[in-house]
Amino acid sequence: MTRRTAFPFPIPHSPFPIPGSQVLRFMFLFLVILTALFAAALLQPVDRHVIEPFTAGIAKVCVWIVDLFDPHAIAQGKILRSTANGFAISIERGCNGVEAVIILVSAMLAFPAPWKYRLAGIGIGFVAIQGLNLVRIISLFYLGQWNRMWFDWFHLYLWQALIVLDALVVFLLWLRWLPRDPAPVPPAAEAAGA
Repeated sequence: MTRRTAFPFPIPHSPFPIPGSQVLRFMFLFLVILTALFAAALLQPVDRHVIEPFTAGIAKVCVWIVDLFDPHAIAQGKILRSTANGFAISIERGCNGVEAVIILVSAMLAFPAPWKYRLAGIGIGFVAIQGLNLVRIISLFYLGQWNRMWFDWFHLYLWQALIVLDALVVFLLWLRWLPRDPAPVPPAAEAAGA
């Protein structure tokens, strides 16, 4: 028999008999997975062979999008540069959306859900976070050419918070998308129906 938990579906044979322990289990797993993924992302081989090429790819996608309406942008590795005025931004750690994706992936892997929903959530979440991150980078590229003060404010305060908020919103929408267990039948109703 499964127990009713704080999660939207029962967790069979839970090794955590204390009420609320499923939430503690989620928090523990989330922190362990988050720490492991952040540690992995900091390893030099991962940085060199995964993070840097991914970040350079983001710069190329930004140039492709910008080129639809402004032919004065080029990508040089992880640098997005205007050929019209020389202004450039470098897409660094924290600006490539990887950290927000790591937070989202950690939450989805820690949450007790069927694997097909986890994988679908991670894929859709990755696209949502990176889509918003492209908007962020392109907007900062033009803000920097227009006004350095506004560039700094948007870069340091607004966009950082919005990218992490995007990860949270995707996680919350994913939770609502998960299948729900049917409402439990009270024992008295079960006995009366028999």
